[in-house]
Amino acid sequence: MAAPGVAMDAADSSTEGTSSLAIDPSPRFELSPYLYMQFMEPLGTTDGSVAAAWDHLHNRWREGFIEVSKELAPTLMRWGGCFSSYYRWKEAVGPRERRRPMLNLLWGGIESNQVGTTEFVDYCRQVGADALVCVNFESDGRKPWMKDPNGNVRAAGPEEAAEWVDYCNNPGSQARLADGVREPCRIALWQIGNETSYDPNGFDSETAAAKTLEFAKAMRKADPTIKLVGWGDSGWAKRMAEVAGSELQYLAFHHMYAPGGSNSPLRGNDWRKDPARTWAALMEAYKPHEAKIRAMREQAAGTGLPLALTECHFALPGPNRNSVLSSWAAGVSMARLLNVHTRHGDVLKIATAADFCGTRWQNNAILIDGTRAYMQPVARVMSLYRHHVGQQALDLLRTPADLDVTASRTGNKMFLHVVNTQRTRSVPARVTVAGMTIRSGRVFEIAVDPDFEVWAETRDVIAPTRKDFPAAGSWSFPPASVSALELEV
Repeated sequence: MAAPGVAMDAADSSTEGTSSLAIDPSPRFELSPYLYMQFMEPLGTTDGSVAAAWDHLHNRWREGFIEVSKELAPTLMRWGGCFSSYYRWKEAVGPRERRRPMLNLLWGGIESNQVGTTEFVDYCRQVGADALVCVNFESDGRKPWMKDPNGNVRAAGPEEAAEWVDYCNNPGSQARLADGVREPCRIALWQIGNETSYDPNGFDSETAAAKTLEFAKAMRKADPTIKLVGWGDSGWAKRMAEVAGSELQYLAFHHMYAPGGSNSPLRGNDWRKDPARTWAALMEAYKPHEAKIRAMREQAAGTGLPLALTECHFALPGPNRNSVLSSWAAGVSMARLLNVHTRHGDVLKIATAADFCGTRWQNNAILIDGTRAYMQPVARVMSLYRHHVGQQALDLLRTPADLDVTASRTGNKMFLHVVNTQRTRSVPARVTVAGMTIRSGRVFEIAVDPDFEVWAETRDVIAPTRKDFPAAGSWSFPPASVSALELEV
């Protein structure tokens, strides 16, 4: 949908040499609102994560954290990750004084379990997100997670998963009512298996598929209306669909990767040495991500099951997963990843581009500094796109050089997500909709120095600004900018 090319000087705000950005208004496919999901995983001593977002003095989510979360507005929130492989949900429900702390086997430290199922659902309700829960899938076959060092069993089977579904969704659940929770949690989406194929010492594909079917049937007995996500990465998609596809609605995969290879400036603090080289590397970073999605499409072809990218972010070496991710240049790069998700939205129905929250990891959407919560660049872009997107994907007939663009619509309103891939030059464009007249429009724009770094004291600098779209239909997209356009036709 976008093509490479040239652009004009940033100082020139005129429309001289303007190229055409032409939209085909014919809907192509429905876009899922779940392309802007987040996932919440207690990360122990590695990153304060959930514990830092919880106000233990008042037994509630931190007010500032909720405020920022509402601005981010995730459409779907996932509970789990690797933590799910040794999580026993019953230890984190009921009266707080009876909750049982646990060893966080992967991430280190003690998990207090003061945040459990009902607290997670309360968070989702406060911020308007649907919930997705990842169950303990017999520790995904990973023996080190099946027991803790004290000999306590940490693996859980289909019966425990089914009991969790019943606890959440059955209005008459005796266990939940006994805990004093009268209203059902009503969790519609559940994931069976997390990164199951990534450990050669865990389940093989045949075992995982058979166990997924067993889990799915048990969970559906508790609630036949739930939707289930099975693990399909690493070439498992077709076999998973053959064995358990009758019970599944999605196939999951993950993508955490370090773009650029060993010679990339996106390593350690090298990114600060040559801003132009860093920018070039970040603008190419979407390519291996798109290759991963294309590979998953091929693996899942013919299964009839859409894809769920339930974890995704850069995995860059460097302090706190690399401070380059706090730069606006990284925000522009992540916007390109989100555009990739939109282009594959006919098959990709659940997706994210960040970890969710924490105290130090730069690949989080939200960072918590003491009691202050603020959005990282990736979150600013996800929030911008989330608030200004249509229900149906559109094609682009023409796009200017150096703009990465996707389009969508809802009724008579057209939406554009536009990334200027030029670091120092603006790109002018005349926007048109084939066979239609643009009556009015608005532009929501983030345009700051790509080297700018976000932290608690500068958190509002990259907030989007709103501008009116001119009747003439021409717009100059600033250097290193990410814009969302809403056009009434």
